[in-house]
Amino acid sequence: MIIVKKIRIPELPTEKPRRLYVYLPRDYEKSGQRYPVLYMFDGHNVFYDSHATYGKSWGMKEYLQKSKLPLILVAVECNPEGNRRLFEYTPWGFHRREVGTVEAQGKITMDWFTKVLKPEIDAQYRTLPDRAHTMIAGSSMGGLMTLYAAVEYNDVFSMAASLSPSLWVSPAKMKEMIRSHPLQDPTRIYIDMGTGEAGAYRKQLIGGMFAVAKELSNAGADVLAAAIPGAMHNEAAWEKRIPDFFRFLLQ
Repeated sequence: MIIVKKIRIPELPTEKPRRLYVYLPRDYEKSGQRYPVLYMFDGHNVFYDSHATYGKSWGMKEYLQKSKLPLILVAVECNPEGNRRLFEYTPWGFHRREVGTVEAQGKITMDWFTKVLKPEIDAQYRTLPDRAHTMIAGSSMGGLMTLYAAVEYNDVFSMAASLSPSLWVSPAKMKEMIRSHPLQDPTRIYIDMGTGEAGAYRKQLIGGMFAVAKELSNAGADVLAAAIPGAMHNEAAWEKRIPDFFRFLLQ
């Protein structure tokens, strides 16, 4: 069962309300048990092709129903206005010719996730609210935010899946952040990138991903880093890696 609500985030204002998706296991109503929770960015791309930006979702509904994984998944739609998604999904400001100057609102986003959204989810649903049973995942800019959350909010999240993260945003600050934050045990982090998405900068970008993975390992995380042969930067490619990151995180 997937519950879809329209919500507003006062800390991240937008004229258009965004969707909040809550997936509950098929036996949720009857089981009486409590469940781990996975939080995801870009919620509109997670479950429904009809909601997805480019007409193709992750297909997470079908995967969870087929695999019967006993978990709750909470996914939040990004700001749908212009380039505001970039603002919400970056911990560090940057400037690029094609989008202009982007202000960092990543801390505001994660403060809302951890101090507002999570307590509401824990109060409303039968969750296992402790760190050991709380995960976060995302791709692209959402993948960047996943790494930021796993490190800066390591007291909340013990597991993270970062697919095709936008590590071109302040790579030096990413490494500096990781080096200054020893991670709790256990911390499991899955990170990957497709060789088909990197173009002419393939060697540089994939090398940078493995460098970040090494920093995470040095900080105390159990890390699985992978370069996916031929994989592109899209939901169809990320869908194929769902079993891989769940297998690692929930081992």
